[in-house]
Amino acid sequence: MIVALVGVLVLPLLPYAWIEAQAQIEIPNPGADLWREVRGREPAEAVRTQVQGTDSAVLINSPGEQWRKYRVSLLVPYSAMIFSGVVGLFILYYLIHGRIRIRSGRSGKLIPRYTLVERWIHWFLATVFLIVMLTGLVLLYGRWVLIPLLGPEGFSVTASTGKWIHNLTGPLFIPAVILAALAYFREALFDWKVDLQWFLHAGGYLGGPHPPSGKINAGQKAWYWVVVLGGLFISFTGLVLDFPNFGQGRDVMGLAYVTHTLMAVFVISFFVVHLYLASIGMEGSLESMTTGYVDANWAKEQHELWFEEMVKQGKVYFEPAGRHGARPSGDAGPLPESD
Repeated sequence: MIVALVGVLVLPLLPYAWIEAQAQIEIPNPGADLWREVRGREPAEAVRTQVQGTDSAVLINSPGEQWRKYRVSLLVPYSAMIFSGVVGLFILYYLIHGRIRIRSGRSGKLIPRYTLVERWIHWFLATVFLIVMLTGLVLLYGRWVLIPLLGPEGFSVTASTGKWIHNLTGPLFIPAVILAALAYFREALFDWKVDLQWFLHAGGYLGGPHPPSGKINAGQKAWYWVVVLGGLFISFTGLVLDFPNFGQGRDVMGLAYVTHTLMAVFVISFFVVHLYLASIGMEGSLESMTTGYVDANWAKEQHELWFEEMVKQGKVYFEPAGRHGARPSGDAGPLPESD
């Protein structure tokens, strides 16, 4: 009876046990292996392709889909939020504080700040940077911003032209950054006894007088290192993307794109700060890179330590009559005829 009962209960289960055991045995599947290789995994050594080159045997690259998701889901929305936040903060700052004026008014005296060569280097770097920045932003946001305005055909032409300009202008960014690094290096070295106080008081931009500083303050020094180090990093990753014939694979180019764009977002955010303070944000600031001179009162209020050095060296000059409606006064000498 017991044997019969066991037979009735157990014997029907034996086929299921056999099926489960077979499922645990890995049976080669030629189709699965083929698609595994197609998706970008290591191809078999025997694979040969008509076109020889890096990744030529890879038909579908799975990390490419990850790159697309990163670009659409993370890079575009979050970078737009960062840029909007930075621009919004400075608009709010301007509405609350207005333009930073020369509190003592213009003195009628000028101090030389940058030579002609230094200004040419600055504007060369600025021009190249603006071109690659604007074309890069077109490529990044054009699909969402320009297609509604220009239509698909108009955006196609704009994007293609922008990509062409971006790729050709990008290599010029390298000599521009190097020239700027050499031209302003000595001024950009930190003096922590002075610069730490500047950082602790936020440069006086949130209230109170500006902390004493040398020819360039701690914030400008930070901007210098962002431009130099960030610019060289952007240039290197840009070359990886610009010249795929170096032999790098698509995985390397995908990593280069991710780091290239993240660093670009970081540098552009700092650039907004620099652009604001060097233009509409501060009276008298832009003149240093257009004429090479600054008003003596501006120098005293913004860069007190440097102002004192220039006074000791006797480098304070009369401003030409009528230039800003100011009249020469004090012991200033005549303005030099050239830089």
